[in-house]
Amino acid sequence: MALIKSISGIRGTIGGKTGDNLTPVDIVKFTAAFGTLLIKEGANKKIIVGRDGRISGEMVKNLVISTLQALGLQVIDLDFSTTPTVEMAVVFENAGGGIILTASHNPKEWNALKLLNSRGEFINSAEGQKVLDIAEREDFDFATVDKLRTISLDDSFLNKHIEAVVNYELVDVAAIKKAKFKIVVDAVNSTGAIAVPALLKALGVKEIEILNGEVNGKFAHNPEPLPEHLTGLSNEVMKQKASIGIAVDPDVDRLCFVCEDGTMFGEEYTLVAVADYVLSRRKGNTVSNMSSTRALRDITEKQGGEYFSSAVGEVNVVNKMKAVNAVIGGEGNGGIIVPDLHYGRDALIGIALFLTHLANTKKTVKQLRNSYPDYFISKNKIQLENGVDVKSIFEKIKDKYKNCPINVEDGLKIEFDKDWVHLRTSNTEPIIRIYAESNFSTTADNIASKLMKDISELM
Repeated sequence: MALIKSISGIRGTIGGKTGDNLTPVDIVKFTAAFGTLLIKEGANKKIIVGRDGRISGEMVKNLVISTLQALGLQVIDLDFSTTPTVEMAVVFENAGGGIILTASHNPKEWNALKLLNSRGEFINSAEGQKVLDIAEREDFDFATVDKLRTISLDDSFLNKHIEAVVNYELVDVAAIKKAKFKIVVDAVNSTGAIAVPALLKALGVKEIEILNGEVNGKFAHNPEPLPEHLTGLSNEVMKQKASIGIAVDPDVDRLCFVCEDGTMFGEEYTLVAVADYVLSRRKGNTVSNMSSTRALRDITEKQGGEYFSSAVGEVNVVNKMKAVNAVIGGEGNGGIIVPDLHYGRDALIGIALFLTHLANTKKTVKQLRNSYPDYFISKNKIQLENGVDVKSIFEKIKDKYKNCPINVEDGLKIEFDKDWVHLRTSNTEPIIRIYAESNFSTTADNIASKLMKDISELM
């Protein structure tokens, strides 16, 4: 069905023909290429591997760790884990790199190899290209029997991750305990069912209800934490008269909330709320990607900081955060990056900071959401058929709107006064994403519809 090679890693659907899908042959080839790169660049020969709860996870993991061992690398297998936990484990263990086996928000038929450097951060585009080149040449040199290293299972790192979150200086456990929150969690049948309840208990939350808590990869709904997929969580929050609903994606790097009345807090506002709290304690700059709400800029400037935008993709956000010394950043899809914890999207630190903020304000979740500027983002996508010349389409659209401010750093972003639309191909799916924002939902929808019509006509 699909095999996508990008800065987000090697992602594809399980089964089918080699080279067109994520088959065992492809898994071995790209794992060997990444391991070979680490060895060639003189990295520590220890590598961390973890996975989300996908059906294919155990099969993929066995292929990956055996291939790494065959290269002469020492493997620490975290088994069920989260993306941020693997990122932190690389640093905890002073490892040469890491591989996270997750297709993030993609449906159950997908899986992926997400590749980390020795800093526990996603490899950059240059390193990614080296991996692809090594794989293309099959330039592998496997170890002799006397140089094979060990594979060890270690499930302690989630607890170390949670301990780091609970002890983070801006997390106020006493305030969270005192607030006596009642929380419903949608764990979407993946490792959030392990990580999120453990965190909440460590934060002193006593009343926790888990939806879709069996880690079996048979996602009870589309795993992307969007409003249309969270009706079950919304209904349960109201039924339980809960303080808040929490949803994460399968690898626990995206986060969104449901208000006590069952309405959505808005995934775009996850970062806004957390940034508001962090900036109230630490003055500084913020970063989000070009497809994220301008509300973060409003909040940042109100708190005396400067806002910067980056190209879409965690590695791009991280690079911009480092360049401008941002104190908080992330993406409008509910990804929170707290740099002095680690440079990676992390739903666990996001939950802890949000609950601290909520407890300190003594507001309900709805009241907190109503305290922020109202912008509406219309999120849409167009499926791409093989052979479509996206670059040509974008050039023609750029020419059509040449009288408007245009940014081509990542796809095509067109501004209409305070409104905007961002067109870009996805790093993880064969689609064009069309995001539009305005003060009014109908205006955002109309802008998106107009650009989708333009694209369809050109296709």
